[in-house]
Amino acid sequence: MIDISNISKSFGSKQVLIQTSLKVAKGETLVIIGRSGCGKSVLLKHVMRLLTPDQGKIFVDQLDIFAMEPQQLNQYRMQVGMLFQNSALFDSMTVYENVSFSLHEHYKLPEAEIQKRVVEKLKLVGLSGIENLMPSELSGGMKKRVALARAICTDPKIVLYDEPTTGLDPIMSDAINELIIRMQDRLGITSIVVTHDMNSAYKVANRIAMLYEGRIVYIGTPEEIRKTDNAVVRQFISGSSKGPIAPDVSYQYLIDNHSHPRSDE
Repeated sequence: MIDISNISKSFGSKQVLIQTSLKVAKGETLVIIGRSGCGKSVLLKHVMRLLTPDQGKIFVDQLDIFAMEPQQLNQYRMQVGMLFQNSALFDSMTVYENVSFSLHEHYKLPEAEIQKRVVEKLKLVGLSGIENLMPSELSGGMKKRVALARAICTDPKIVLYDEPTTGLDPIMSDAINELIIRMQDRLGITSIVVTHDMNSAYKVANRIAMLYEGRIVYIGTPEEIRKTDNAVVRQFISGSSKGPIAPDVSYQYLIDNHSHPRSDE
């Protein structure tokens, strides 16, 4: 359904993506793992067509999304829902107004039909009866679920998840993982999930791809990822500071300068 072909993207002198290629089958949940700042979210924004690549193409249902005219692009974007890393709810709007936002903006539907959809989607994410609450009255997990209800309110074919469990406790993280699985099972949604949470990756993925230094260095099922002998992947999934992936400079400085007791101790 989604064919990402040789995408390259630079910001100034920083090359973030280097001929990155991926294929995502219809109804599949593909998880992209990798270190913070490695380009995972940048890749998602290309699929949403919020960014334009320096090189490469993305085909969705065999249509080149970067060759779309404005009207066709609007139609495409309505088929794609996105759960942003920090939920990105509008602080001045109620839950109802947040979830119904795209419906009011892009669809000519009776208010009764919009209300029906909002209630249905909130029920799907386990949040019935909170339509009149403000985002400030919600917990972090509730905000994530409201943002997911908003992402699926237009009945999209594709949902993109940017770090869906970041900032959540383990129990709420697992609840979000269950919701992602439910979206796939009940609605047949094709999903791309960006995360560095390996528990989440193993649970929701049909396949897992690792992005490292701008390229996809490995792709396989959760079981294949667990058994791989690829040194980069093994270091990442084990969370070790030792291996081919160098720690951040600040971390290395701490090791070099604070690994020995002070002379006065």
